[in-house]
Amino acid sequence: MLAFDSDKHHSVGPRARAFVFSDPQSRALIPLIEKTAPSEANILVIGETGTGKELVARYVHSLSDRAQGAFIAVNCGAFSESLIEGELFGTEKGAYTGAHLARPGWFEAANGGTLFLDEIGEMPLSLQVKLLRVLQEREVVRLGSRTPIPLDVRVIAATNVDLHRSVANGLFRPDLYYRLQVVTLPLLPLRERRADILPLARHFLQVYGDKIQPRRLELGPAAEEALYRHDWPGNIRELENAIFRATLVCQDGMIQVPDLGLSGMAYGAPALAPLDPEGAVLEDIVRPLVDTLLRGEHDAMLDRLVGAVVTETFNRCASNQIKTAAALGVTRNVVRTHLKNFGLI
Repeated sequence: MLAFDSDKHHSVGPRARAFVFSDPQSRALIPLIEKTAPSEANILVIGETGTGKELVARYVHSLSDRAQGAFIAVNCGAFSESLIEGELFGTEKGAYTGAHLARPGWFEAANGGTLFLDEIGEMPLSLQVKLLRVLQEREVVRLGSRTPIPLDVRVIAATNVDLHRSVANGLFRPDLYYRLQVVTLPLLPLRERRADILPLARHFLQVYGDKIQPRRLELGPAAEEALYRHDWPGNIRELENAIFRATLVCQDGMIQVPDLGLSGMAYGAPALAPLDPEGAVLEDIVRPLVDTLLRGEHDAMLDRLVGAVVTETFNRCASNQIKTAAALGVTRNVVRTHLKNFGLI
């Protein structure tokens, strides 16, 4: 688990500071981030709403040579087409009615640092042309001016739409698309990286629980199971809100399933069968699963199965190595070896 929670970013919310990648699929992205962050390459972060795209952008910024500079986040879908050009590129006095003062845009504000353009897929075509020119020329011209201003800005863009399809449909310029996606960082939805769910939940529980001191808050076993099984259509944002709600309404410091307010209780994964149904032994339960897996021709199946079992048990045991070893029926040294091999400690 990695927790990006710097005091320098105290102004952003808990979700934007909780860099928690415990799932092996999430952790597989870390080496690519760490290799490309020190470069000047433009980065495109793709993923559903609420998957932590801004968080990844902040992490990239923190690992770059621009870490001491500004990190400016702009939601391209939050402004009307008539306003976004001035917001991004700035305006000169008299550029339009009511423009009484010259005002720098977000590109200038991010000079020497990183500009994060969220929801880049919502940007109108007319503005995409101007953005492409800024990226190519490394200079910006304010609205109402003819004088270019040199820029030293790294751009990280993010989107929750399929830009490749948008290009095919004529909604996004192909030259801008290829300019932005020098490096692509794909973020899986939370339902596809379930080993991240409980560590994230515990992070949010600590953050919001600290505001309700001196009460100690805990997740009940049924609540943990509900969190793990829920589909999370709103991803990390929905999880954060569920934990925040639970800290406000739970009784006696123990969070139960109703406290989470999970709509529909739609569980994305099938319920786990008991280990010993009607006297069946573990081997009898595992055998049909192995048959299914063998038909799928999975690479490195044994290592991945061991990794999944150890990771899942470690998360369910609240990252306690002794409890994990007891649950798996092995020594703590064996557990530590696996945890080290999988990068969990």
